[in-house]
Amino acid sequence: MALSPFRGRGFYDVHGEMNRLFDEMFGGVSRRSGGRQGEGVADLWSPALDVLHEDGDVLVRAELPGVKPDDVDITLSRGVLTISGQRKAEQEQQGQGYYVRERRYGAFRRSLVLPEGIDESKIDARYENGVLEVRITGAAAVQEPKKIQIQASRDDSSSNGHANGEGSQGETPGS
Repeated sequence: MALSPFRGRGFYDVHGEMNRLFDEMFGGVSRRSGGRQGEGVADLWSPALDVLHEDGDVLVRAELPGVKPDDVDITLSRGVLTISGQRKAEQEQQGQGYYVRERRYGAFRRSLVLPEGIDESKIDARYENGVLEVRITGAAAVQEPKKIQIQASRDDSSSNGHANGEGSQGETPGS
């Protein structure tokens, strides 16, 4: 695991070198899996999400710079909201080359479990300046948990099923 002072076109790339070291040490959990910066195709990516409540609504914001609205799908199935799509790679032109290439492209998918009882007809989405905003109206309303009453059977009317407190916890025989 030797550090190489020159990568690619003669520039020392500290950021790329650190990513490479993390990849070697931790099996590819860093930004790129096992490769050097700028080599090959970028790994899978997923957009950053913010999920917040605003005036009783749940608001999901996804950063999707460079993604066209037509390349994004939003679905709701069994209470799971899924945002998926694809960011297409830019075509490299003749006489053009990269010194560093960190932007990701390809397919993405993010899923969120929504609160129970939401009205599917009250979900709206808009896209502006590379940010997708999905609003689920009324989904952040405070819902108190329902307390379930336990009914005892006639046979279990005493506390431990023992009469007169015999065999209760903390007692030792003969004490």
